[in-house]
Amino acid sequence: MRSLKYLGRLLKEIGGYAKEHKAWWLIPLVIILILLSLVILAGQGITLPFIYTLS
Repeated sequence: MRSLKYLGRLLKEIGGYAKEHKAWWLIPLVIILILLSLVILAGQGITLPFIYTLS
């Protein structure tokens, strides 16, 4: 749970930076990185049992 608090704080800092410096291109980049990390984490949980059945 602590890591979610830090993630929320990080996202808040990035949002504040983008607003202050008018770097709106940063927001879609962060969203894409978060979605990509979720896909990777979900993929690791799904493919792990199948690796052991192939060997």
